[in-house]
Amino acid sequence: MPLSDRFRKLVPSREQLTGNRWLRWLAPFLNHPRLWHWSRRGVALGVALGVFFGFLVPIAQIPLSAAAAIVLRANVPAAAASTLVSNPLTYGPIYYFAYRLGSWITGDQTTPLPDPEAPPVADGERGFWQAIADLGLPLLVGVATMATVAGLLCYALISLGWYWQVMRRRHKSRQP
Repeated sequence: MPLSDRFRKLVPSREQLTGNRWLRWLAPFLNHPRLWHWSRRGVALGVALGVFFGFLVPIAQIPLSAAAAIVLRANVPAAAASTLVSNPLTYGPIYYFAYRLGSWITGDQTTPLPDPEAPPVADGERGFWQAIADLGLPLLVGVATMATVAGLLCYALISLGWYWQVMRRRHKSRQP
């Protein structure tokens, strides 16, 4: 069984989602057939949106990518599933690389160090958020750049791969 057929079995259908009592209010938005059609454009755009929001936004990635897919008429299941490119195991490497990329783009080569004169903070959460704020512009630029480039690259690769697969099947079917 091809991977695409196995994936389609795992994805809830439009009827299952609109029948769910918590999601019933979304039924008017989810009824468009292009949101569920497995076409080259729809899947490529859905994956691109999912990867974009997966890299760009650390929380609420699936609802944001699904909302963007609804607005742009992309494949909703592909958009939701592709946000999983970032997860708790990959956040560290993603944000480290994004910071390095942002530092290179902005020309900011300083590494944020803790202020030695600042009083020690008992609340670890405030220290974490302060460290994130110290990363500032390089991290923001790096994450935005990575999200945009990865989304565009996914769109192009899926479109080209899909086209190549269709052409290969047509070529095989024409041979005696």
